[in-house]
Amino acid sequence: MSRMVYQYVRQFGQKLVHRRGADTIKESDGLKIHLSATELVFLGVGRNLGAGLYIVLGAVAKYIAGPAIVICFLVAGLSSLLSRLCYVEFDARVPRSSSAYVCSYVMMGQLWAFVVGWNIILLFLIAIACTARAWRYAFESLIGDRISQKLEETVPLHAPYFLATDADFFALGLVLLLAVLLALGVPESAWVYRVFTGINLLVLSFIIVSGFINGDLHNWKLTEQDYALATAVFSYSLGPPGAGGFVPFDFEGVVQGAATCFYAFVGFAAIAARGNMITEYLKPQRSISLISLLMCFLAYFAVSAVLTLMVPYYQIRHHSPLPEAFLHVGWGPARCVVAVGVLCALTSSLLGDMFPMSRLIRAMAEDGLLFRGLARVYGHTKIPVVAIMSSGSLAGIMALLFEFSHIANLMAVASLLAYSMVSFSVLVLRYQPGQNLSKSEKTEEETEMELVPVGSPLDSVPEAGTSNILKSLWFPTSTTPTRKSGQIVYGCAFLLVLLLSILSLVLAQWPRRVFSGDPVLTTVAVLLLLLLITGVTAIIWRQPQSPRPLMFRVPALPVLPLVSIFVNLYLMMQMTSGAWILFGIWNAIGFAIYFGYGVRHSLEENNEPPASTSQTPD
Repeated sequence: MSRMVYQYVRQFGQKLVHRRGADTIKESDGLKIHLSATELVFLGVGRNLGAGLYIVLGAVAKYIAGPAIVICFLVAGLSSLLSRLCYVEFDARVPRSSSAYVCSYVMMGQLWAFVVGWNIILLFLIAIACTARAWRYAFESLIGDRISQKLEETVPLHAPYFLATDADFFALGLVLLLAVLLALGVPESAWVYRVFTGINLLVLSFIIVSGFINGDLHNWKLTEQDYALATAVFSYSLGPPGAGGFVPFDFEGVVQGAATCFYAFVGFAAIAARGNMITEYLKPQRSISLISLLMCFLAYFAVSAVLTLMVPYYQIRHHSPLPEAFLHVGWGPARCVVAVGVLCALTSSLLGDMFPMSRLIRAMAEDGLLFRGLARVYGHTKIPVVAIMSSGSLAGIMALLFEFSHIANLMAVASLLAYSMVSFSVLVLRYQPGQNLSKSEKTEEETEMELVPVGSPLDSVPEAGTSNILKSLWFPTSTTPTRKSGQIVYGCAFLLVLLLSILSLVLAQWPRRVFSGDPVLTTVAVLLLLLLITGVTAIIWRQPQSPRPLMFRVPALPVLPLVSIFVNLYLMMQMTSGAWILFGIWNAIGFAIYFGYGVRHSLEENNEPPASTSQTPD
């Protein structure tokens, strides 16, 4: 009996880590649309310069960071840069794939891929819901607050704090309208996306130039007297004054603001999801991703500086910060111009999120990890109508019920987790022995191992006596990766993630006590940082790396991926408990789907060739 249980547990574990063959990736995975490098840059810029710039900017500056929001965007941008560098190497390992989900399936296994894909879906859903609500706020800046007043009068919500105070049927209708537009055919909406992105860039240029003209450096040096005067003059709700000056909310405000501002840098997932639409001879991820990141950071830095120079941070109207800023300085007509630009930017951002989300859902459904009906396509255009409409409906419901500020942090948690998993994958894969990614060309050893991936931590058969384990940690017996060295790196990497999580939690929750010399917390931090983390990192550094040539390799391994993981974990620890609760609920639903349906219906488990379900209209 015990042997049967052992065999069952082993076989079940092998299913979870079973990898997809790279030769099963179709050249035409997704929609057959060929985009140039310039168009992909526009896609990334258009996706990023949406709600993150026009809504999150105002809320963070008013309530969390003040003028130091420019530093928040710098920290969030550096974290995104580290994640992008890791993603480029991760993508280079799998030919013809630019999806973090597919790369994870081929290199790390089925369960790992599901977690990555499931949380990227959450990222897209929240981005669409937040952007739809932001669209309504921007539209109201043109017509007044008539929509909000009408919604509060007709459909008020008396619900838990994380739900909106009013049911936003306007945002729901907007999301469904755009979903129908995409379902009718991408070519019809592609030109709209390009036009809206172009208008967005023109309006941004106007905002930056005119904003610096009307800016006042005194707004970066405000005092309590300035706040008292503003309280006496202005009747609308002001934000907290903090300590005044450039950093009114101290270091904690900067870090919390950076965690929230990471929302603004998640748009490169749209580039990753569309990267395989351009010719295979062009590997655009590195240059395109970094160019779009640089352009977006410069835009965030300039616009956040302009906003806090034009308006005292506690007077910012966070639902519509930029149009109201021009009204504040007496440029009334410019308010309408900016509002139109904001609407175009948010529309292009919505389109940039809905398309790759439907492609990801379709890919996971084709693999059997999600319900197969979601992979159904219609007509000669092969549009995933079911995936588009189902995901659009879910995003619309989230926009209907949830308040923008309550789910923005949830999106940051999901994106930071997904990027941390990519960084972890890059860390361990560099130290694994040569892997045959083809499913049809197995060596004798791979045939014997069957489903267990090379270098997987499930392999427990040692290559030498256990007495040599400690010695092999520092003095590997081979100059090239072996199964033992790969297992050592896996174990050390998981231990490092645990230690970095504890360190991030301590630094995030009790920073003043750590840096003020609290004996207990300081000892914990020093032991974790100087002894355990440094020692385990050194063990990984001593292991041989794979000589396999790649088009791009992350420099300074293992330090750079570990720094990326630590920064992401530290930013995650800044999130509210409500965001973590919602995040836990979402992943609990995901695991229920995976273990209840995906494990039994996956194509890899059933050895079926992947094929999309197609249906022509009557």
